Amino acid sequence: MKCILLCAGYATRLFPITKNFPKALLEIEEGKPLLNYIVEEVNTIPEIDEIYLVTNDRYAKHFEEWSIALNNEKPISIYNDHTTSNEDRLGAIGDINYVVNRANIQEDVIIIAGDNLFTYPLKGVIDYYHEKQGPVVCSTEIDDIQILRQFAVAELNENDQIVNLIEKPQTPPSNIAVYATYVYPKEILDQIRIYLEEGNNPDAPGYFVEYLYKKMPVYAYRFQGECYDVGTHEALDKVRTLYKHK
Repeated sequence: MKCILLCAGYATRLFPITKNFPKALLEIEEGKPLLNYIVEEVNTIPEIDEIYLVTNDRYAKHFEEWSIALNNEKPISIYNDHTTSNEDRLGAIGDINYVVNRANIQEDVIIIAGDNLFTYPLKGVIDYYHEKQGPVVCSTEIDDIQILRQFAVAELNENDQIVNLIEKPQTPPSNIAVYATYVYPKEILDQIRIYLEEGNNPDAPGYFVEYLYKKMPVYAYRFQGECYDVGTHEALDKVRTLYKHK
């Protein structure tokens, strides 16, 4: 299994601190960037043997220096998608396809947003994936409608299979929010290419799930723990405060 870390967004809501510096490398605790927490959890999964990080031309050097300094136990390869601004970005789904092609990935993948700080163990996600033997997304219940509108929101059947999903809905169909951690069997990778060739939205990865569940069973893993989307100054301040007091 391969891991793809999505770090190619331009984090405009965090300007000016992210204008020339990647959000995923902002420190949460002193000397420890957000991305380190994610990589530490990825390292706990024996079957993941390589990590591919996709970024843009503005941030690529920062990630290259970070990966050298980290000297991680699992090899980390940095892929520069060569975009230079929010206007010419490939979008998260476009970046997944870019890495799949450049790295010639022909194995199952776990895809994780580089700005999601989570406390649940990835082992539970992977075990659930093997149990279901199909695409898996991570989810939790959120009762705040304003927050739900920022996520993909799913309706599930009694087997936790997605029967409806809408990315960033104005009227959420349920309280099940889908976070940006996905496990896909290798057969799905070609479906990502087809999705893009059909002219579908290349941006938020939830749009691909919205497309995929209509073609095959996709299951929602209900994680126990927290997941923080560190996309704003307020969210960054919140997680820094939380981790300071841990």
